[in-house]
Amino acid sequence: MERSFRQQLWSVLALAFVSRLLTLGAYPLTDNTEARYAEIARKMLETGHWIVPQIDYGVPFWGKPPLSFWLTALSFKAFGTSEFAARLPSFLVGVATCVLVYLLASRRRDSNHGLLASGVVATTLLMMVSTGGVMTDPAMMLGTTLSMVAFWLALTTRSRSWGYLFFIGLAIGLLSKGPVATVLTFGPIGVWVILTGRFRDAWESLPWVAGALLTAVLTVPWYWAAEVQSPGFLHYFIIGEHWQRYTVSGWKGDLYGSGHAYPIGMIWLYAFLGTLPWSPWLVWQLARRKSTIAITPLRSGDGWPLYLLCWMLAPVVFFTLSRNILPTYVMPGLVGFGLLVAEAWPPTEPQGRPGRMLWLGAVIPVLAILLVFAVWPRLGFQSQKEIIAAYVQSPQKGAPLVYFDQRPYSAQFYSGGRAGVIADAEHLRRYLSQPKATFVAAGPGSYARIPADIKATLTRVAMSRTGKYGLYLHR
Repeated sequence: MERSFRQQLWSVLALAFVSRLLTLGAYPLTDNTEARYAEIARKMLETGHWIVPQIDYGVPFWGKPPLSFWLTALSFKAFGTSEFAARLPSFLVGVATCVLVYLLASRRRDSNHGLLASGVVATTLLMMVSTGGVMTDPAMMLGTTLSMVAFWLALTTRSRSWGYLFFIGLAIGLLSKGPVATVLTFGPIGVWVILTGRFRDAWESLPWVAGALLTAVLTVPWYWAAEVQSPGFLHYFIIGEHWQRYTVSGWKGDLYGSGHAYPIGMIWLYAFLGTLPWSPWLVWQLARRKSTIAITPLRSGDGWPLYLLCWMLAPVVFFTLSRNILPTYVMPGLVGFGLLVAEAWPPTEPQGRPGRMLWLGAVIPVLAILLVFAVWPRLGFQSQKEIIAAYVQSPQKGAPLVYFDQRPYSAQFYSGGRAGVIADAEHLRRYLSQPKATFVAAGPGSYARIPADIKATLTRVAMSRTGKYGLYLHR
């Protein structure tokens, strides 16, 4: 039974990793997030401007620190500019996170426990989506995970190496998404220390002074250089992105989009959905076996279950009152959730009947494969890859390409930065008055705003599968 369970665990992990790896390049980069971040990385590699990311040529991007863009740009340099290369860093970061889960859980009990916790984390819905997406959240999750793992191991083993790794995790978070990563690390640790009364242990387990200096050495130079090269960055990033975004409903100060206004508490629903298929299972287990995870009395034992609970709940509690949220904000708590599921696993079922773990763990990877290869290709993607491909394959591919009204980020990525944009009809009329062939792309709303006399000069060349964008030739 023990051997069968171990084989199940390896099968689940292999299915999760292989299915995600095989699907990395199987579909286009989607607007807005994926294509935007991939294009920022492509411009970084093209222009050689590695300090301040650019949302457009010569236009700084103040929304996020550069670590994720650095990783994507290096992936482009190594493997070429493609969907696979754009998504590969997030996948590798996800694998690294699962390795940290394994190290912590296996030290807590044994290797099977480590595999179980890693398998749960790897097969959650949010983990499968994010580790195959071009976004900054996986890198922040790696940073918070490293700090949370390192704190516990430094606390229980008094290892100075893990103590310093705690501060390296903080640096990764600060260079991935900024100060919010530090809040989501010190928040759960602080609550746990207060509830357990282990102030002295927490203080003595970490090299606070040397560690803080290490974090500063790794992060301050970039923040300083970014402000010097692009004045105003620190005010926008610290005050706007890290305060007003979460406290002002429908925040209007976003330079790169709009605030995501949702009902208060929506983050809890995102947490439940993002941890499928395991969240209903955990609720069922805790309801069926009320004594599975003993959290009280708080000052007895080593406080491990409470540590996991604080870890898991930190992001949902922190963002409960925020209206400007995204499902990926749950990610720093995924590892705490996975470890808690492993902790709640029924000890009376050698570790579960053969097949139970495999079937439940296979739900999300199999669903992902079906969506990528069977469902989404028929429905179409929110991407300009089809339009740009039609432009490149046309006999007049050397002609300029302009988007009317708005230009999606995927158009910039797939055209290698060549697709232009014209905001109003008069400008478009003047532009098309030149005696040369020109391609015009427009969505249904934008196309409707093109004057009739200009439409009369346009011949439709291609239409995206979704029907949202068309490519037209003006001769």
